[in-house]
Amino acid sequence: MTLWHLRPAQVGDLDCLHALAEQTGAGFTNLPSDKSALQARLDWNMRSFGREEETPENELYILVLEEAGSGTVGGCGMIFSRIGVRWPFYSYKVSRLSQRSEELGRTVPLDVLHLVNDFNGVSEVGGLFLSPDLRSLGLGGLLARSRYLFMGMNRRRFAEKVIAELRGHIEPDGRSPFWDGLGRKFFGMSFQDADEFNSQHGNQFIADLMPKYPVYTALLPQEAQAAIGRPHDNGVPAMRMLEKEGFSFTGYVDIFDAGPTMVADTERLRTVQQMQVLPVAEIVETIPEDRRGFAAAGTLGDFRAWRTGALVGEQGLTLTAEEASLMKINAGDTITYVAS
Repeated sequence: MTLWHLRPAQVGDLDCLHALAEQTGAGFTNLPSDKSALQARLDWNMRSFGREEETPENELYILVLEEAGSGTVGGCGMIFSRIGVRWPFYSYKVSRLSQRSEELGRTVPLDVLHLVNDFNGVSEVGGLFLSPDLRSLGLGGLLARSRYLFMGMNRRRFAEKVIAELRGHIEPDGRSPFWDGLGRKFFGMSFQDADEFNSQHGNQFIADLMPKYPVYTALLPQEAQAAIGRPHDNGVPAMRMLEKEGFSFTGYVDIFDAGPTMVADTERLRTVQQMQVLPVAEIVETIPEDRRGFAAAGTLGDFRAWRTGALVGEQGLTLTAEEASLMKINAGDTITYVAS
């Protein structure tokens, strides 16, 4: 039996995370390919898991996807408990103005970008990456929903609202049409350079150099306009999963590549609403059929989440002996369960 599960990242995961980062491509700032920046994130992660206070301050929780038994790492996901603490969290808010000329008999709608800090203090899910050679195994849902299980099981550590930033549209040659049409004019650096600097040093330089006045999108090149709110081609399935979970696009986009920012109420996330804490009533040798839902056990340092074949009955859950052994579950234990 091959069983993949999510667990908290450890100090020894640096090389594994770096190997994943080397596969991500441009625009994936939460998983930089620079080892020193990754080490800083791992250290931050270890401090966060070790923190006893439950109110969200400025924590980063990294979960890694591991094959039980072999220890092979094939993906990761991240949760930021409260963004905008070290430096303001910047977004562009897209709004529409309608201007009317009676003399011309014309009404002209205009889209405007406003630089805002509307998400300071909310939680964020991000850093979701699955190794390309595992994408046919249906593990994307496990990666995504394990983060919501973790949030639901440690609810007081997270804010009332949660966002997810999706990578914006990138050309095959690595160019960001939105960055080239706007940001590059004020920073004098390529998208890759700005992206790398942001991943290592934060985005305070945006506050220093980005224009504070609203930007009329009609003044941008057509290619840049078309990129506003458009996810990266590889991010379209992730956007659909976020929508199923309860996230929606409300007109906020990333300041670098104009990728959509998805927003949800934490309590109204589908996984948080539907998860149940159930006892393990029985452990048997075999159960017919395949995986039926998602399960999680532990809380912080011993958290683990996996796709389960458990049967749900009046007395609780029935697990196979192999699954229970791999996930260190005994009869009588309670686990958190949510249907697929």
